[in-house]
Amino acid sequence: MKTKEKIVFVTGSSRGIGRAIALGFAREGNIVVTHASHPSPESKDVLRQIKRLSPKSNAVYFDITDPNAVARGCAKVISQFGHIDILVNNAGIVRNVLFTKMSGEDWDIVMKTNVYGAFFVTKQLLPGMIASGWGRIIFLSSISGQRGDFGQTNYSASKAALIGFTKSLAKEVARFGITVNAICPGLVDTEILKDVPTSYMETMIKQIPLGRKAQPEEIASLAVYLASPQAGYITGAAIPINGGWM
Repeated sequence: MKTKEKIVFVTGSSRGIGRAIALGFAREGNIVVTHASHPSPESKDVLRQIKRLSPKSNAVYFDITDPNAVARGCAKVISQFGHIDILVNNAGIVRNVLFTKMSGEDWDIVMKTNVYGAFFVTKQLLPGMIASGWGRIIFLSSISGQRGDFGQTNYSASKAALIGFTKSLAKEVARFGITVNAICPGLVDTEILKDVPTSYMETMIKQIPLGRKAQPEEIASLAVYLASPQAGYITGAAIPINGGWM
C-alpha cells in the first residue's frame, strides 16, 4: 500500500518483528530510522538491506531505558530529519519466571524496557508530530497483555500497560491529526521463542485455530496499514493478530 514518503522510526529493529516492520516500511518507499542499543552484525545487516530500498535511511543506537541516552539519540534523529512522522515502539524484552521466584530486577528491567522505553521515546518525538499536524504512533503490545500467561506476570503487566498508554494517548492527540494504536501479536516465529520447550510450544499451537505461528512479516503488514491514509479513522485500538488464539 504505497504512501507518500514518510520518516519512520522503529525501536528495537535489528531482528524479529522490529526488523520486519522496518523493512516493510522501507519497501513502501519511506525513509526508515532503525534502532538498537548498540551496533551489532544484525543491526548493520538490516540497515544495509533498508538502504538498498531507501538510501536516505539511517540508524541510531541508544539504551532505551536511559532517559538521557534517549534524549540524545532522538535529538540526533530530529537534527537529521526534522521530525518523525511514524513511530513504532517495538523494543521489548522478556524475563519469564514464576512470580514466586521473580526478582525485583526481573520485574524492573522488563518494565523499564517495555514501558518506560516507549514513554521516553514517545515523549521526545511527539512534539514534532503535533507541530506538523500529522502522525502515527504504534505500540507493540502482545496477546499476553490481553489474556496474561503463565510465568509472565512482568511481561504481561508491561504489555497491558502499553494498551492503556495507547487508549489514553489516542484521546489526547487526536485533535492534532495523530492516531495511536497497539498491535497485539500471539505466537510469532522469532528468536524470542527459541528457549520455549518443544512440548510446550506444541501445546500452545494446538490452541491456535489457524494451527501455526505468525511470521514477522504478517505483523509488519498490519503496522504498515495502520500508518497508511486508509487507516486514518482507526485510533485507540488494541488489535489482536493471533490466529484466533483467545
